Amino acid sequence: MAGRETRTDNRLRLTILGGYLGSGKTTWLRHQLFHRRYGRAHILVNEAAETPVDDTLLQQHADGLTLLAGGCACCVGRDELLRSLRRLCDHRSQQASHTPRLERIILETSGLADPGSIAEAIQADPMLVHHILLDDIIVLADAANIIHQLGTEQLGRAQIEAADRIILTKADLQSHSMLSTVYATLSQLNPGASVSAAIKGEEIDPAFDPNAPPVPLPALGELSGLPAIEPTRLKIDNSVDWAAFSVWLSALLHARGHDIVRVKGVFDTPAGLLLLQGVRNSVQAPEILPPSSTQRANEIVFIGRNFAKEDLGKSLRYFSLSDG
Repeated sequence: MAGRETRTDNRLRLTILGGYLGSGKTTWLRHQLFHRRYGRAHILVNEAAETPVDDTLLQQHADGLTLLAGGCACCVGRDELLRSLRRLCDHRSQQASHTPRLERIILETSGLADPGSIAEAIQADPMLVHHILLDDIIVLADAANIIHQLGTEQLGRAQIEAADRIILTKADLQSHSMLSTVYATLSQLNPGASVSAAIKGEEIDPAFDPNAPPVPLPALGELSGLPAIEPTRLKIDNSVDWAAFSVWLSALLHARGHDIVRVKGVFDTPAGLLLLQGVRNSVQAPEILPPSSTQRANEIVFIGRNFAKEDLGKSLRYFSLSDG
C-alpha cells in the first residue's frame, strides 16, 4: 500500500480509517483483518457514542484492541487517543527482541471525526512523531449516500479531502454509470487520492468511466447553519420485544430518515444478541454477535439532529402500548 512517505524506518505504522456515518468502516476492516492484510495490527476503535459496538465485531480478528468511547478522537477524545498511542509505543519499545513486534496500528475513527485533524494532532506530538509513521488515511464512502452527504455536510467534504485512498463501499447498490459519476465527483474534490470500490469488504475493479461528469456541489458556506449531528443513547425496556421494536424503528426511519443519519446497537432476542444497524431510512439485516464480555444489550444509539432522547422514548413506549 502506498504511504505518504517513502523512507524506510523502524517506526510503528499507523493507518487512519475514516468515513461518514454508515459508510461501512467496520465491515471493510473486518474483512481485511480476517485475511491478515495488515499483519500484526492493534486496532483502536473510536466511537462518538458511549455505547460502542464495533469493538465486539473486531476483537476476534485483531492482535489487540483498544476502545476509545464517548468522544471523537479529533476533538473531545483527542487526549485519550494520544495517551493510547503513547502506551502502545512504550509497550513496543519494551518488547524483547526475540518476540514478534507490533507492526501497525489501525485507528477506526468515529463517523463524526475529521481524520485530517487527527493526523495533525499526531504529527504535532513531539513524542509520537519519533515513534509512529502515518502510512495513509483511508476514507470509506457509501456509494448510495455520498453525493447527498457532500452536498449537505461540511464534515463529509473534510473527510474526503483528507484521504490518501477513497474506497466506495456498497458498490453493488449503484449502477455503473452512477458509480462513475461518484468517482468523478470524488476525484474533483480530492485529485490526489486513489479511488476504488468494495462490496462487503472485498475490493473490486468497477472500471469507472473516465468521461463521466462530476455532480455540481454547493459552496461550503451554503452548508453552515445546520444543527450539529450528535449521538443519543436509548435504553430499551425489557418489556419491549424485538418484533415491536423493529416495526417501530422502520416507521421512525421512514418518517425521520433525513434527520436520523445512523442507528447502531444490540438487541437481546430469543435467537441471541442481534446487532442492529441502519443508515438513514435503510436498516441492514440483523447479525448475531459472537460471545463477548462487553455485551451491551438493548442499548441503541441514534446519531443525527433535530430530535431528543425523551421524544424517542415516548414514541417507542406509545407504539409498544398500542401494539400490545
